[in-house]
Amino acid sequence: MPTNPAAVPPESSDEPHVPGVPSTVTPEVAEPVEPREPAPPKGDQSGPATGSPTGAPTGLPQEAVAQQGEWLTTAQGDRMHDTDHSLKAGPRGPVLLQDHHLREKIMHFDHERVPERVVHARGAAAHGVFTAYGTASGVTKAAFLAKDAATPVFVRFSTVLGSRGSADTVRDTRGFATKFYTEEGVFDLVGNNIPVFFIQDAIKFPDVIHAGKPHPDREIPQAQSAHDTFWDFVGLHTEATHHTLWNMSDRGIPRSYRMMEGFGVHTFRLQNAAGETTLVKFHWKPKLGVHSLVWEEAQLAAGADPDFHRRDLADAIEAGAFPEWELGIQTFPDTPEQTFEGIDLLDPTKIVPEELAPVQPIGRLVLNRNPSNYFAETEQVAFHVGHLVPGIDVTDDPLLQGRLFSYLDTQLTRLGGPNFGQLPINRTHAPVNDMLRDGMHQTAVHQGVAPYRPNSLDGGCPFQAGAAQGADIEVPVPLPASRKVREAPESFDDHYSQARLFWRSMTPVEQEHIIGAYSFELGKCYEQAVKERALLTLAHIDERLCSEVATALGLPAPAPDAGSDDGLVSPALSQLGQEWPTEGRNIGIVVAPGADPDGVRALREAVFAADMVPLVIAPAGGTLDGVTVQRTFATARSIEFDALLVAGVPAPAADALPVRDAKTGVRGTDIEPRLALLLGEAYRHGKAIGGWAGAEAALTAAGVPQDAPGVVLGGSGTEVFEQLTTLLRSHRVWDRFPAAS
Repeated sequence: MPTNPAAVPPESSDEPHVPGVPSTVTPEVAEPVEPREPAPPKGDQSGPATGSPTGAPTGLPQEAVAQQGEWLTTAQGDRMHDTDHSLKAGPRGPVLLQDHHLREKIMHFDHERVPERVVHARGAAAHGVFTAYGTASGVTKAAFLAKDAATPVFVRFSTVLGSRGSADTVRDTRGFATKFYTEEGVFDLVGNNIPVFFIQDAIKFPDVIHAGKPHPDREIPQAQSAHDTFWDFVGLHTEATHHTLWNMSDRGIPRSYRMMEGFGVHTFRLQNAAGETTLVKFHWKPKLGVHSLVWEEAQLAAGADPDFHRRDLADAIEAGAFPEWELGIQTFPDTPEQTFEGIDLLDPTKIVPEELAPVQPIGRLVLNRNPSNYFAETEQVAFHVGHLVPGIDVTDDPLLQGRLFSYLDTQLTRLGGPNFGQLPINRTHAPVNDMLRDGMHQTAVHQGVAPYRPNSLDGGCPFQAGAAQGADIEVPVPLPASRKVREAPESFDDHYSQARLFWRSMTPVEQEHIIGAYSFELGKCYEQAVKERALLTLAHIDERLCSEVATALGLPAPAPDAGSDDGLVSPALSQLGQEWPTEGRNIGIVVAPGADPDGVRALREAVFAADMVPLVIAPAGGTLDGVTVQRTFATARSIEFDALLVAGVPAPAADALPVRDAKTGVRGTDIEPRLALLLGEAYRHGKAIGGWAGAEAALTAAGVPQDAPGVVLGGSGTEVFEQLTTLLRSHRVWDRFPAAS
């Protein structure tokens, strides 16, 4: 008998049905091992009528057209003994092309969505230029990394889980994909803003995405991991622990694409002109530093401005505050073991701390142009980790090996055929003579009569190039003599040590945010067993983390099992403790009728001169005393601004009516009530606040202490702004976030 009455379909239970139960099966904490038939649907669910393709009723029950049997099979009914490991030449060898199960599983997954991307559907992009420093010339012969080489690029940022219509500020991993249009062909660096991934083998990619996507019966929740199927999977598949912890940190809710790191995730192999090889990991370091939203900001933005990140990127470029990153590499000796300081470089769930292998800058990226058409460019751009150039090669990382297949395959559905490379945004800037012909959407007009080799009718053209002609020749890496297996090396079994490193490297306030994220996400789950299993995972990371989350869930904390503590800490993993440039920050300037217009104009000029963006907020649109208004009290929310400056004491505007704008409230005050809300939010979110000309009254109405950290009062706007600029270098006023003792 199920222990949870709500898990029984209503027609077989007299108990009231509680909405939200994810399944008709009540799970246990331990992974099920007894084979059983697929679970029946809930009582409120039914499939379409069981008719024939020509409309004739078949009379078959719903179960007859659903999944059958208790054993995992291929689509042809062949029972499978393993779906966790690709077929490889030995535990550390490359993936074999003959792996029919991998091929079928990934092929079907790649074609699940038409026409948007299965993952990374929600994106924003920009054009730019990458200029190399020449510092990588010793490790790679790639021409675009030679000194002062300038290469056009197109960069697409994205969320992973949500559909194209989802919100930007959900808690999720972000894609950071860069297309380099080099003179040797296209090179795609297809990475994320988190340096590790949930899985170690590409054969598990459909599983983790199916778990993270909305529940298939209701298509909710959209673009978030706060639900049972995600936590059910990561609790059972513990190699996901490290990435999950990053996602629950502030990295999961970036402030802006402009303030986001990027990582190649995998280890790549570089080869220099002498034929020497080096293993590397790629890093993008933002000029403005790595900053995040606080959780309430992310939630507000999802409703008030679901296009928050997309708008921020486009507005910054339009305003001339061009986003910048530095590309860097961590380098490691290319040894047969492919490890560094005991860390397996082929395991995509592991990082190499920067304190052990510093990131060496090799070039600068500047985004300076917005797309002219979203569909033609941002939506149709097609990346592929196999788009390589001479001097850059892949390794045997089993996740990377699967991606080499998947990216090409998925374009066949998304972009209608094999000629997606001919779309303008995907076209290489190098000459093409590929002997590929015809197919859907063929736009090249080929000449000649002999698209084959060898030939004499076209004079032998095209000819094969050698190394001297810049041919891309794969590095001849020796392979271990081994047997074909579905296994992983023993070093892949460590799922917790790097999660513990990440936790120890966080500052107290960042740890508090992680505790809050786990508490929220798991609190959204329905099944207690899923929550208990997650706590067992947290017990392997840190006792306090586990205990605090257990308290929030109202569950007992399991006994700590944090393993050996080597004490290693990586300060580079924390977002706090440094100062960063302030260019491109949004400064809200609140003005009231009668405020000194000359002073406001002088303040705007000072903000512009500091390469920041001033946005004037007033009771109504248009102009106020000759000053152009960008936001009104009805449209402004604190999420948009990095700091607020208040000139004077705005009285309630004419539209400050609860019946028209519920957030005005009923305050019975002489201060504009929506300004009080705006200031209160900014204060809670740790933003710098300044005022002059009597702004103290507005602060009091908002409950903001005048002597609080990060609150600046002065005699003029320019004077106050100068002090606020110093505060902005730390991104937030972190003293307002005292961590729990």
